[in-house]
Amino acid sequence: MTHDNKLQVEAIKCGTVIDHIPAHVGFTLLTLFRLTETDQRITIGLNLPSREQGRKDLIKIENTFLTDEQVNQLALYAPHATVNRIDDYEVVGKSNPTLPERIEKVLICPNSNCISRSEPVASSFAVRQRHDAITLKCKYCEKEFSHQVVLAG
Repeated sequence: MTHDNKLQVEAIKCGTVIDHIPAHVGFTLLTLFRLTETDQRITIGLNLPSREQGRKDLIKIENTFLTDEQVNQLALYAPHATVNRIDDYEVVGKSNPTLPERIEKVLICPNSNCISRSEPVASSFAVRQRHDAITLKCKYCEKEFSHQVVLAG
């Protein structure tokens, strides 16, 4: 049996590649971080084989570069992801997300009585990591939630 090392997701000339996303998380990242709100081509690989993870997801966005803030927000879902900057088909920069102190305008507070659910204010959460658990504290209602609960919002 031979292994075929061909690309399973087409290369891009210029843009961003988010690699090593845990399997089944790619669509969540696209939706939550509004990565699809662009006219640029987006290529998605789901459940691709990975030596390190077994299976992984992959996102390629042409002619688009993520800010440091956007890269770090990925740490909630994909703490071991690699974000590659591509120029002329070459990797010109790599970064790994680090958990930010705050996440603004992205998540929805799960507290149905929170003012952020009914008023035109941008959501804001303080991020706390204790051992392996990540919690998010809402700026408005001051309730603290497991990051999994907030993300499901």
